[in-house]
Amino acid sequence: MNEKAIGAAIICSIIITAGFFVLTTNFENGNIEITSSENETLSEVGNITSFDEAVNAFAFNFYNKFYNDPENSGNIFLSPYSIFTALAMTYEGAKNLTAEEMASVLNIEQDNESFHEYMHMLYEQLNENSEYNISTANALWPRVGYQLLQDYINVIETYYGGEVSEVDYSNPEKAAEIINSWVENQTNNLIHNLVPPSTINPFLTMLILTNAIYFKGTWEIQFDEDNTTDRPFTISSGETINVPTMCLTNTQDVFNYTETNEMQILELPYSGGEISMLIFLPREGYDLSNVLEYLDKDTFSDLIESMNQREVDIYLPKFKIETPLYKLKDYLIDLGMPTAFSDNADFSGINGNKDLFISKVLHKAFIEVNEEGTEAAAATAVIMDKRYGGGSSSMVTFDCDHPFLFTIYHKATNTILFMGNVDNPLG
Repeated sequence: MNEKAIGAAIICSIIITAGFFVLTTNFENGNIEITSSENETLSEVGNITSFDEAVNAFAFNFYNKFYNDPENSGNIFLSPYSIFTALAMTYEGAKNLTAEEMASVLNIEQDNESFHEYMHMLYEQLNENSEYNISTANALWPRVGYQLLQDYINVIETYYGGEVSEVDYSNPEKAAEIINSWVENQTNNLIHNLVPPSTINPFLTMLILTNAIYFKGTWEIQFDEDNTTDRPFTISSGETINVPTMCLTNTQDVFNYTETNEMQILELPYSGGEISMLIFLPREGYDLSNVLEYLDKDTFSDLIESMNQREVDIYLPKFKIETPLYKLKDYLIDLGMPTAFSDNADFSGINGNKDLFISKVLHKAFIEVNEEGTEAAAATAVIMDKRYGGGSSSMVTFDCDHPFLFTIYHKATNTILFMGNVDNPLG
């Protein structure tokens, strides 16, 4: 895998696709609480306890599939949030078996006003001004003259903030230029050529739905460049290389930390306190496969709850990950949503007809991590075409001198924004 990584983060997703009750929302202790006007709790109106669990469940389920593909060796970086959001907007128009399969993959119910409100609150919160720079945006790009159902447009506009702009797909080069320019603008020029012209069918591509998210943050406690030195790092093949490694040692600073038999877990917060990097470092005798076997939405939450503030000596390599264009279709089929990619797909909730199917799901990502902070970007494209014809006080050492997993995590909403693993900090 290519690399790129730290100080900012961007997610961008693109999809090429062809009256319950009144809700109130409250922010309490950094968390979103959603109830109905009849005082129903979230668990009573949804199919899960909280919607952030749906995003995180998808994150670990998908990452396991992707990581265990032998073709994806080396460094990996992607945005589960971006992929989930892109698929969720597509799912809004799915019907029958297509919807049932997507529901099982995304862990959400369709036509769930509580979920809509959750996505809207998350959208608004990610666009709030704060000590870090973060924003998100969505757009619908239907083919010129192609009619979308107004109900579908209303959902995307109301809950996802999506704007509608027609595009002439009979000219793939020009269409790709328009959409890719929007992506670049929304991601501070970090994601380029997300939609290659070759992925647009001049006759069959009907709709592209885009989502972008950008984040730039500095560490709450920064590393001193003068303390960065070359240190040995053992890659998964067993080879040892020397890599520039940041050090934060012999200080009185404390960090959230926990550990298990399999791994050590450290939280590095960004300024503002709402977003942090969580690093999962395998212990001796274990590797990333063992870590990923252990982690799911429940164990992830349990680990966060078990964290305590500790003095920690930290060694973290600087790294960059710039990925190629990932093709995600086969992984999503394996997770349990094959119908969406078949001639039997039913996305009639988008246009009133059963003639759309997902032809491709594409993803690109970028991250850079250094002494100051993090810069990261990701983009997802779901391409839909029309069918033919139809606790101790003792010092802890946290030495990232071997492959490790990490997430960039929005604490206020308990949502994993980015996820990756470093096999070789040099690329």
